[in-house]
Amino acid sequence: MKSWAGPPIPELPGQGQPLRLFDTATGGVRPTAPGETATIYVCGITPYDATHIGHAATYVAFDVLQRIWLDGGHRVKYVQNVTDIDDPLLERAVALGEDWRAIADRETEVFRADMAALGVIPPADYIGAVESIPSVADYVVRLQELGAVYPVADDLYFSVHSDPRFGSVTKLDESKMLEIFAERGGDPQRPGKKHPLDCLVWQAARPNEPAWDTRLGHGRPGWHIECVAIALDYLGMPIDVQGGGSDLAFPHHEMGAAEAQVLRDTWPYARHYVHTGMVAWQGHKMSKSRGNLVFVSQLRRDGIDPMAIRLALLAHHYRSDWAWTEQGLSEAVDRLALWRTAAAASSGADPAPLLTHARELLSDDMQTPIVLDTVDRWALATVASGGPDASAPAQVAAICDALLGVRLA
Repeated sequence: MKSWAGPPIPELPGQGQPLRLFDTATGGVRPTAPGETATIYVCGITPYDATHIGHAATYVAFDVLQRIWLDGGHRVKYVQNVTDIDDPLLERAVALGEDWRAIADRETEVFRADMAALGVIPPADYIGAVESIPSVADYVVRLQELGAVYPVADDLYFSVHSDPRFGSVTKLDESKMLEIFAERGGDPQRPGKKHPLDCLVWQAARPNEPAWDTRLGHGRPGWHIECVAIALDYLGMPIDVQGGGSDLAFPHHEMGAAEAQVLRDTWPYARHYVHTGMVAWQGHKMSKSRGNLVFVSQLRRDGIDPMAIRLALLAHHYRSDWAWTEQGLSEAVDRLALWRTAAAASSGADPAPLLTHARELLSDDMQTPIVLDTVDRWALATVASGGPDASAPAQVAAICDALLGVRLA
């Protein structure tokens, strides 16, 4: 599956600091420790209604993560999936009377255009779930050989407790797991399962639903094994960062980690599990099921500069829950105007302290709101009285572009 065009990234003097991030599995901020090439897998969209602000907040956050690694001298191998076959997509197709493939293709293209407009670095490998089906089948066969998969009617389930570390990502007790599993696509009450938390890895063909011929027969994959297959094929393990929204921590990341760890007979699947906060609108978490969505594409059609949208997202710490507001967007529009005025000035204050401070803040769990305030102070001082350094405006514009992904030209 094609990705989107990547933005040019300016080179900055010196080198950034090692990145420390909050890890869901340990419950604290700790150093990332990538090798020469840092690896990251971020779960992608289910393309039936893209791209809302909650999506954008997640992908902009992991874009900043990549920029910090790049500034620190690493290469980055970033992989993202597209869940281009899933129950919500099929349900939308029935509701609209459209072919599910047409909806998936259309909404994936909207997502690509939104990501390019927001200046998000594209994944090195952008892989659809449909593309991964042969590989998924191979992995499920391997899990069968290991005794970790069993049949329920014509479907196949993964025994989550075949991984002795199951539960170590989110540290939830079983009652909470069961509650969330039922809310997020699981089927704890299905008769014939060995344990209520066991998860579907292969679904036999259903009437009037798409299916593929594989080693496992005619059917399609379960949700978690799709991402595992793609991550193992394109990154191996351990991954430096497994990322996504906080609503993916359980069951998706917990169960995916268990599947991978059984397949590879090693631990951990990922060195860091990094999750972004939820974005609310109209008093509730922004979600497709509720329909309270603000779309990036609509904001762009309304004439909002994508860089202002990006600044509105970066004004909140990546792992905080927050609410989208018209006031927040208006403040971001004003901030962008201020920064661009300062970047066009004939001179400004010495940019070196700003770069040092920005690197310190970003390396400490990506403190983007404070970085934005730091650039504000420089911009206000520059607009008010200029400064002795004629090269400063261009240098600060490069800092904002390279580290924050905010283009001021």
